[in-house]
Amino acid sequence: MLAEFKTSERHVCELMAVPRSSGRYRSRRDDSLVQERLRELAREHPRFGYRRLHLSLHKEMGVNHKKVQRVYRELGLSVKRTRRKHLRRTLEPRPLLTAPNHEWALDFASDVTAAGQRFRVLGVIDSFTRQCLVLEVATGFPSRRVTRMLERAIAQYGKPQSIRCDNGPELTSRHFLAWAIEWKIDIVHIQPGKPTQNGGMESFNGKLRDECLNTSWFWNLFDARRKISAWKTKYNFRRPHSSLGYLTPDEFARQWKAASLSEAKSMAADQPHQGNPDGLRFAPALTRLLHGQEISFQESKAEKCRV
Repeated sequence: MLAEFKTSERHVCELMAVPRSSGRYRSRRDDSLVQERLRELAREHPRFGYRRLHLSLHKEMGVNHKKVQRVYRELGLSVKRTRRKHLRRTLEPRPLLTAPNHEWALDFASDVTAAGQRFRVLGVIDSFTRQCLVLEVATGFPSRRVTRMLERAIAQYGKPQSIRCDNGPELTSRHFLAWAIEWKIDIVHIQPGKPTQNGGMESFNGKLRDECLNTSWFWNLFDARRKISAWKTKYNFRRPHSSLGYLTPDEFARQWKAASLSEAKSMAADQPHQGNPDGLRFAPALTRLLHGQEISFQESKAEKCRV
């Protein structure tokens, strides 16, 4: 206004009801270090918002989230998202998940290499801990290959009570259903045309596509396996998850296991059992957790005695 109307500073401040000291104020803060580091993190993680970038900056520089948000907006780093309008429907309530391996979710994603070869990505997550258990890349996934990948995950993480998936041919075949009956695993097929009933897996596929598939160039199938496997490790061990209180899935799983073990031990001390850990009258998940720890301890003790 001073330059446009060529009037005095006093007159302009009176019209705007602003003190002259406020009008003359010039900020002396220097955000150059924060700006430089924020640009580096944004280049490294182009699809991260200011909340996830703040976690790294807070550990390095001790800045609060308000300053990170202000500098983030000044640099124009805001991630643009297109939000679709969805028709709201009343769905049946899902069971409350209370422990790992209560429910797994399974789905497929697809992409193409630089040579034009299409490939599919089989993803399996634990709906409670949000850990990615399987992220396999191949040109096709018949039902026998799917069950083979699931058996590897069961050997590493334990058997789930149920698996939530869609109605694809590899997930409704006789072999897959017979395998589920043999392993005593409930298969929960969502309704056709309603992917929101498997929302956790759809959210994971969105992150996979947004942060890996859309930002990577795959020369061939082996390059796709290497890059997607590296993203899986980053997702489980380094990427904070907003629904887990900005913990990584691995940190959340370890904290839950430690808390469950301490609770099981304290409840076992208050209520002694009669020679059988299964006789404890508390949550079955805690009983199995404590009982499994005792079995592993006895096995290691027996091995030491043999030596």
